[in-house]
Amino acid sequence: MTALVTDRDIERFDRDGAIILRGVFDQHWLSLLADGLEKNFESPGPYSTVYTENGKPGGFYDDYCNWQRIEEYEAFLRGSPAAEIVGRLMRSSTAQIYHEHVLVKEPGTEEVTPWHHDLPYYGVEGDKLASIWLPLDPVPASACPEFVAGSHATGALYYPRLFLTHKDYARGIEGFETLPDIESERDERTIMSWDLEPGDCIVFHMRTLHGAPATTQLKTRRRGFSTRWLGDDAVFATRAWKTSPPFPEVQLEDGSAMEHELFPILWRQ
Repeated sequence: MTALVTDRDIERFDRDGAIILRGVFDQHWLSLLADGLEKNFESPGPYSTVYTENGKPGGFYDDYCNWQRIEEYEAFLRGSPAAEIVGRLMRSSTAQIYHEHVLVKEPGTEEVTPWHHDLPYYGVEGDKLASIWLPLDPVPASACPEFVAGSHATGALYYPRLFLTHKDYARGIEGFETLPDIESERDERTIMSWDLEPGDCIVFHMRTLHGAPATTQLKTRRRGFSTRWLGDDAVFATRAWKTSPPFPEVQLEDGSAMEHELFPILWRQ
């Protein structure tokens, strides 16, 4: 077992659906991603979105599916420990990249990230599915993404929500329901967040409920570099809505393996 991931880490990931790993990425990888992020937002991709209205303080914006055009992102995906870390935590024999997702909240941002889980946004199903959230700045627990412990294991699927309006994508679709009001149920749930330093990361299951607070109390940016990963049981899934990312190039049969050049295998056990 690699020193980066222990048997206890795997057990905690299985139980809680989200864990913190300390100091697993060195400054080389953080500096590389910081350079790539600046390139990214100097020349945003087609999916870039700004969530903060003109005139409001701070700024919340994101972009994804740019790793093939930003060499720093690709170098991180292919050379850093990320693929092995998530592959071992998923108990998978392989780790395929699904996409990268960069989310930035400037200091003083009032917008919160709504409670949601990621899987319903995606055109994929399986159990070995996880993301890494890697901060490029120190993040106190008060501004850290929050995760509902064990929520990945309930079997429930909730409608994806628009980050701009916090409204459900759809209604009346079999197998999906509206997410309950997590804020009003805080006392009834175990909600996890951490003080983070650069080099730390959070790894979470694609079914784990999570959200993120405003950064009104911060004096520095909150840059998060997320990578989404597929394990060896991942299959293509059609949805009743446009997936996010949409991946128009991917024309796979429902239930088929995620075999496509956009999703290369970057680690094998």
